[in-house]
Amino acid sequence: MCKSVTGQQTTHVAFFGHEDLEVDNPNQLKRQPFNSENPNGPLELCTCAECGAALLLDDKEKRIRVAVPNVMGYDANAFPKPEYHAFYDSTKGYEKPSDGRPVYEGLRPDFSWPTPSA
Repeated sequence: MCKSVTGQQTTHVAFFGHEDLEVDNPNQLKRQPFNSENPNGPLELCTCAECGAALLLDDKEKRIRVAVPNVMGYDANAFPKPEYHAFYDSTKGYEKPSDGRPVYEGLRPDFSWPTPSA
């Protein structure tokens, strides 16, 4: 889904526990489904209701929040270095990343969704 939204072959994405990334003024967020193929899915793209800037992905189940530095205007150098490549699709003909980080077809096998926050 990220590739279809960003148009980029690779994108640095940072996952946070839902309560670890605070939203200053949630009433000024405009929310829309993140995945057009699953509009009732758990992730929503949150944009500024005033200017339309993409700010974060928010999980309706309150497990995670996601930032995409190069798309959302954040300094990618201020984020932790990516630990692995996720959602690599060998059927697309893209060259497999060769930077020494592990490459997975989905999230890494030991990933577990956090418990939803209250």
